[in-house]
Amino acid sequence: MASKATRREGSDPPEQRIGSRRTFFKWATGILSTLMGVGITVPILGYVILPALQRQKRPWMQVGDVETLLADQPQELTYESARKDGWWTTKSKKAVWAIKQSSGSITVFSPICPHLGCGYRWNAGDHHFKCPCHGSVYDITGKVLGGPAPRPLDALPAKVEQGKLWVVYKEFKTGLDHPVEL
Repeated sequence: MASKATRREGSDPPEQRIGSRRTFFKWATGILSTLMGVGITVPILGYVILPALQRQKRPWMQVGDVETLLADQPQELTYESARKDGWWTTKSKKAVWAIKQSSGSITVFSPICPHLGCGYRWNAGDHHFKCPCHGSVYDITGKVLGGPAPRPLDALPAKVEQGKLWVVYKEFKTGLDHPVEL
């Protein structure tokens, strides 16, 4: 009991000292544990969440022979596409409008009206594309001639290889004055 009486006045008991080794090791262990947890969690979340946020690559699809296209006569070309999602494969039929100019270049349009997403048709008698839903009218170059459509028809990337027409099918938001890919 004499040791308690001989304690210096003004000195703190050992459990109240600031900056002790025990406190340092508690903080260091906590910081290292947090860093290791973040180091493991970030890659796992990236692996799980990132694929859902990435835009899916769209492949080039063969839609037909260039020989079958007549100059200045739009033709609807259909093809079958397959989409693989994990082990599930979904097949669907797609269509595009292809126009071969007299110069030989080819323009391909999405078959979806930019106004509200209806399917439009070529009217050979009037030489215009017409949307039956809301009356939008387009010329052979895709320019809006009438109706509520906010922009021209959406052109798709196209190329010709060995006499075959290849297209990347894309979908765009409707109702906007500029194309925004979905």
